[in-house]
Amino acid sequence: MTIHLERDEARRIAVRAQRLDADRPGELVPLVEHLTFLQLDPTAAVAPSADLIAFTRLGADYRPEQLRAALEEDRLLYELKAQDDPVTPPFAMIRPVSDLPLLLDRMSAGPEHGGWRAWLAANPRFRQDVLDRLRAEGPLLSKDIPDTAQTPWVSSGWTHEQNVTRMLEALAARGEIAVAGRIGRQRTWDLTERLHPDLPEPVPEEQARPLRDERRLRSLGIARPQLVGEAGDEATVEGSRLRWRVDPALVGAEAVGAGFRGRTALLSPFDRLVHDRIRTQEVFGFEYLLEMYKPAAKRRWGYFALPILHDDRLIGKLDATADRKAGLLRVAAVHEDEHADAATREAVRTAVDQLAAWQGLTVAWP
Repeated sequence: MTIHLERDEARRIAVRAQRLDADRPGELVPLVEHLTFLQLDPTAAVAPSADLIAFTRLGADYRPEQLRAALEEDRLLYELKAQDDPVTPPFAMIRPVSDLPLLLDRMSAGPEHGGWRAWLAANPRFRQDVLDRLRAEGPLLSKDIPDTAQTPWVSSGWTHEQNVTRMLEALAARGEIAVAGRIGRQRTWDLTERLHPDLPEPVPEEQARPLRDERRLRSLGIARPQLVGEAGDEATVEGSRLRWRVDPALVGAEAVGAGFRGRTALLSPFDRLVHDRIRTQEVFGFEYLLEMYKPAAKRRWGYFALPILHDDRLIGKLDATADRKAGLLRVAAVHEDEHADAATREAVRTAVDQLAAWQGLTVAWP
């Protein structure tokens, strides 16, 4: 049976699934377990993306130190660069360790694309040297590991002959090693078995794939089938010609009907509520493009404009930059996609003030 959703129902399902309604989650690790990952990105025009995503859910009590502790002390989260995952971009992600058994079987063969497997096959001694060094002395920085590559890594780009770094990333993609921590911005590495000694046995990929799809749909609420396979139920959305999959646990729930309570949030451009631009357009009627790679003169909304969520609608973009030396969050513009009344504008100003205060900054309005 196909479920038909009104557009406001679909929006509220998505907002609630991403934990962006008024019912805030209380703790970081359960939040990441629900979202399935936080995307890492070096851009910190306003705040690092993983921290901003956590702040928008948890509120002012969240501190970046909590994320570091969960990664490096409690070992409840881990860092992984996605490889060969059709629904996850090839960026570094923070994932819950509890999900690692659902990934290890798929990871074990190593990345398919870009010649990784052939390069690993050509460097068996180098691979073993790196593992032996980490087993004896880890955790280590890449510069502390000798380059004994039999066949160098060949690239037309900046990674050419960065053999140790490539091998570390390949071994991490296979699940053999993992990021143990960071010294500044440099990663330290160690054996996965030492960092996470109590992991259950890997779930065979044939069983793990549908479980990952179900968890992904639970975090999104409603998604295109390309992203979640056959998880959930088939659905249509008012005004959209596309087919969708929806989490049946959220359909018809009071929290997406008259009982839905939203709030105002300033989202990272990498936030999963807006990451699928097709869904963002079809369900929210919201156009968005990250413009930091565009020349300044061609930007409409700003270098790192933050989508503005108000209740169950995406209503505009905030063009702001954190000037930490001056102690200011400099707001260049608030772009309204639709006319906002006085109450909505005040809610947005309050959200900006809260974002600044969380970072110890003062807002500089235009």
